[in-house]
Amino acid sequence: MSLIAFFGALEIGFLYGLVGLGVYLSFRILDFPDLTVDGSFPLGGAIAATLIVSGVNPFIATFVAFLGGGVAGLVTAWLNVQFQILHLLASILTAIALYSINLRIMGRPNIPLLGEDTIFTPLEKGIIAPLPEAWMGGAVLALSVGAIVFAAKIALDGFLNSQLGLGMRATGANPVMASAQGISTVSTILWGIALSNALVAVAGAMFAQLNGSADVTMGVGTIIFGLAATIVGETVLSPITIRRATLGVLIGSVIYRLAVGLALNADFIGLQAQDLNLVTAVLVALALVLPRYRDRLKSMWRDRAQNG
Repeated sequence: MSLIAFFGALEIGFLYGLVGLGVYLSFRILDFPDLTVDGSFPLGGAIAATLIVSGVNPFIATFVAFLGGGVAGLVTAWLNVQFQILHLLASILTAIALYSINLRIMGRPNIPLLGEDTIFTPLEKGIIAPLPEAWMGGAVLALSVGAIVFAAKIALDGFLNSQLGLGMRATGANPVMASAQGISTVSTILWGIALSNALVAVAGAMFAQLNGSADVTMGVGTIIFGLAATIVGETVLSPITIRRATLGVLIGSVIYRLAVGLALNADFIGLQAQDLNLVTAVLVALALVLPRYRDRLKSMWRDRAQNG
């Protein structure tokens, strides 16, 4: 893998860490399997791209994408808590609807952003452009994306340790007990799923600006990427605290993207770009299976040590 490819994988790994944080919030904190992210990711890109080509400041466009993702999450949670539609089905319905909504927003299947100002334009003009080597620019861009995502991680840590965040954690752990303690489980689910999809939509807005275009199909498999980041992160770093859990998500996302990049760039394996989903499925399956064998091996060594 070349340096340019390495820093490109690192950049995408950090970016999908934001998706991982959103998925962690819904799956792990609220115990709410949410497939809306496959629609809210391109929703963020569609909103940001449409506003940017219309002359809106890219930072404002990204914030509007954040709000749009929140609305998408609210719809899913509302279908679940108000009409008692199964969370998986409610999220699928919203994701399907978002496909048409994204087409409506963009007015076409994709919007190019080449030549348009983005949130990364000041960085590209002020720091990256004067650099003599292309890989240096990739390193600066990857670290900048990492800094943004790490700031989001710190903010999420603080939120989950606030009164509202503790209510969300209690709702996910035991909704009956949380309700008995006076916590409005309906409100916490609504706001939690809204925040989850808002984070994913910001990731979609940033991805569109980094990639130079927004496409209606760019959200395919987003939920798998988020789950991979969460599962790999939990395998690498035990989630005994919220801070460790969210840090594990970011580490897992980076490891996952680097592993995908290495697999696709290893000539002896013979994989190509169209094998991305296959590599994703294999890596996620390994992340799910390996911890069980690791625990068995630990137990075996412990028994041998005691008997020896």
